[in-house]
Amino acid sequence: MSGYQPLFEQTSVPTDRPREVLDVRTLGPPQPLARTLERLAASDDDLVLIQRNDRAPQFLYPKLEDRGYTYETVETEMEVVTVIWRE
Repeated sequence: MSGYQPLFEQTSVPTDRPREVLDVRTLGPPQPLARTLERLAASDDDLVLIQRNDRAPQFLYPKLEDRGYTYETVETEMEVVTVIWRE
């Protein structure tokens, strides 16, 4: 998880919580959205979920907002990383 530290420093993600990576880069729509929401529903509120994707998950953002999640997305040359957590 330490490889993501430079990305975390670009966000306001909580640093004192457990983190989990969900890699959905190879999945076609709507699987990235569905898997992310399923994982969040099955997790504790203190989890920080790190979604690795090949594009910004535009359809996920409103669903996260509706469910009370905070998120930030950082784009790199290789992937798009969206960090999701509850305040």
